[in-house]
Amino acid sequence: MSTPSTQLDLTDKVAIVTGAARNMGRAFAISLAKRGANIVVHYHSDASLNDAEQTAAEIAQIGRRALLVQGDLSQESQVQALYRQTLEAFGRVDIVINNAGKVLKKAIADISEQEYDQLFATNTKAPFLMMKHVAQHIQEQGRIINMGTSLLAAFTGLYGAYAGAKAPLEHLTRALAKEIGSRGVTVNVVAPGPIDTAFFHGEENAQSVAYLSSASVLNRLGHIDDVVPMVDFLVSEEARWITGQTLFVNGGFVTR
Repeated sequence: MSTPSTQLDLTDKVAIVTGAARNMGRAFAISLAKRGANIVVHYHSDASLNDAEQTAAEIAQIGRRALLVQGDLSQESQVQALYRQTLEAFGRVDIVINNAGKVLKKAIADISEQEYDQLFATNTKAPFLMMKHVAQHIQEQGRIINMGTSLLAAFTGLYGAYAGAKAPLEHLTRALAKEIGSRGVTVNVVAPGPIDTAFFHGEENAQSVAYLSSASVLNRLGHIDDVVPMVDFLVSEEARWITGQTLFVNGGFVTR
């Protein structure tokens, strides 16, 4: 029998984490590095460069390698460039965490065409392109995780376009899990509830934070450290029989 430490060992595996400059993306990258993985730290814009460099510096302090890659992943040429740079630097891809996202809280009647297009470009098209190309490059027994949202199971307003842009991930995940599962690759969605990050608070006020906190069994928002263990488990060998699933990590969050 493997020991727990062996089960969690990722020594010399290579993980791509999109949107790894801050918040959950940074936490995922750091946690995987602590378990031995080398990390591709993706960031989108120049405004995120300093934060991405900090993520890379923390990985280096752990003793693992970090590759910084900038790109708009809704552009297929830039997705191809990301994988090309990854393979040139490390020679392999074992784990992909599609974490980069864009959020908008607005009534459907007030959403502009541009806002709609931006949401679907970031939350649907980019992870689709990442999955399309990782299917060609990922090692056997690889792991793919798409970050969704617990709003997929909620009956609420104002987040319709955001949740709608995340919803296709469930179907894409199930399809890809079937298509490449014979290689031992698993593909899953992790769907957090409200998480106490700048990403969440940028759309909320004190009243809505209180309401969303009360929707969990512990009357609080989720913490990044509540989500990281799920991702750590899903990329492990022990999660080999879990694929094509949406796993809600939300402290009993209910808005039905």
